[in-house]
Amino acid sequence: MKVIITADHAGMTIRNEIKDLLTEMGIEFEDAGCSCEGSVDYPDYALPAAERVAKGEFDRGIFICGTGIGMSIAANKVKGIRCALTHDVYSAKLTRQHNDTNVLAMGERVVGPGLAREVAKVWLETEFDGGRHDNRIGKITTYEDGVQ
Repeated sequence: MKVIITADHAGMTIRNEIKDLLTEMGIEFEDAGCSCEGSVDYPDYALPAAERVAKGEFDRGIFICGTGIGMSIAANKVKGIRCALTHDVYSAKLTRQHNDTNVLAMGERVVGPGLAREVAKVWLETEFDGGRHDNRIGKITTYEDGVQ
């Protein structure tokens, strides 16, 4: 598995925790920023990273900002991205099992570093169930492709 991780200025602490987790798990990753303490615009980080997931350069992405809301909205504008804003382990597991999410968004001002690590770990380790969920994901893809 190959993961891209990105954050704006409000998500740098959790981003560093998740980078440590990825290293511990032996997962290859790229840190796509930001590396500054001043205010930046989350779309400048979310959109290019999401495009790289959609193109297949990365299997998954983890995006972090203050609440996770901005990153998730921006990521979901990219065709082929299914980003879930998740701050609990149960939801993280179900987004993978039922929704085959390829991007996880979290908010540093919402969740602490310990829980963020747990959420990311479960999300990374959980596989898509397929089966009845394939049809549902297919409907989303069809809509996204403009075939209605």
